[in-house]
Amino acid sequence: MEHALATLRRFVAIASAMEVGSIDILATEAVRRADNGKAFIAAVRQTSGIEPHVLSGEEEAHYAAMGVLAGLWRPSGVVGDMGGGSLELALVDGEKVLDHRVSLPLGALPVTAWLEEGTATTKARIDALIAPHVGDFAGQRDFYLVGGGWRALARVHMAATDAPVRVAHGYRVEARRMREFAKDLRAMAPRDIARLEGAPPRRAPTLTAAAIVLERLLAALSPQRITVSALGLREGFLFSRLEKNEQENDPLIEGARAFGVPRARVPGFGEALQRWTAKLFGNETVSERRLREAACLLSDIAWADHADVKARDSFERLLQFPFIGLDHVERVRLAATIHARYGGKPKKDPVLHPAIDLLTPSQRRHALILGRAMLVAYRFSGSVPEILDASHLAITDDDVTLHVDHPTTIPDSDAVRARLKRLAKALKVKEFRIM
Repeated sequence: MEHALATLRRFVAIASAMEVGSIDILATEAVRRADNGKAFIAAVRQTSGIEPHVLSGEEEAHYAAMGVLAGLWRPSGVVGDMGGGSLELALVDGEKVLDHRVSLPLGALPVTAWLEEGTATTKARIDALIAPHVGDFAGQRDFYLVGGGWRALARVHMAATDAPVRVAHGYRVEARRMREFAKDLRAMAPRDIARLEGAPPRRAPTLTAAAIVLERLLAALSPQRITVSALGLREGFLFSRLEKNEQENDPLIEGARAFGVPRARVPGFGEALQRWTAKLFGNETVSERRLREAACLLSDIAWADHADVKARDSFERLLQFPFIGLDHVERVRLAATIHARYGGKPKKDPVLHPAIDLLTPSQRRHALILGRAMLVAYRFSGSVPEILDASHLAITDDDVTLHVDHPTTIPDSDAVRARLKRLAKALKVKEFRIM
């Protein structure tokens, strides 16, 4: 309690110095269930001068699910948030949190205590608490992991499987594989778990509890895929305060705009590039469109870097940058596109490996074509949106043509032709020309 109150004093002082408009203090399961919870809330009120929100179990589940809605693109399935004191389950359908929400006393601390009585007893207790709710949550394809313990478990899994991208958010894996891993982990001694690569020291003592709860949940609900969300209750609480039209914004596009536009030589060129590339691919899917638009907004992030490192550094930066609204495959596609935009070699650059192996040949080609088209656009237009808007690409099975509305005002050049040749090679067509 003393440590928590000292932390609150520090954060309230910092927030007040920043002149923020509103400070919220949220209390969850641990405070609700503790014998001295009311005394603690009174101390928080006296220390901070702020009335804490003591959330109900259903509110915890709701805000955790809102966090997943905020951080992933149109998630649909079961959200599970395992904290220190409780486990919350909720359903999301892509745009909203559904009515099925429940809070169970399956947090890391009580389950860790049960494990002292033996694994079989603990499994029986967990199964008994889950069983009445299986009908509400079973049959969904996707299960979304929220909470520090489960994120730690995911990081250990990424290290154990040598995952090519080591960002927890958006990490996706077959539920069957994760369940097998959780079973193996809970059979290990705590000292051995603490030595695992990726295991945060402060989470190691409760990783066994996180593993056994996850394993029993997956056994009961039988989802097909697991996706990790770094956003949970806190972010969901803030997300719920936004206007409806703000909540509907694409988190990837908003993040790309916030990061990319201030770093561009001409802030409006990214949107002009979105328009210019809109007809580059026939039958573009929604997923491909949002990745293309995000790439356009990020297409000038390395303009001030040395030419020799632009492609490499951009790929590494985007592979690790804390974007939300995308999974690992989409992250690699985005990074590969910008790598191609800066002239990176798709087969010879070692920086692409092993992450590029997450992409299919079709996805790699898509990223290369988009990146090479961007390279043409920047060289041809000089980053002037009006010049780009007065041109368009025409692509057939045999050739690619850059059409310019007023060719006499934009002289042809060897540099533009060299980049158009690169695009033709990516498209696997022989002819290219400027008209």
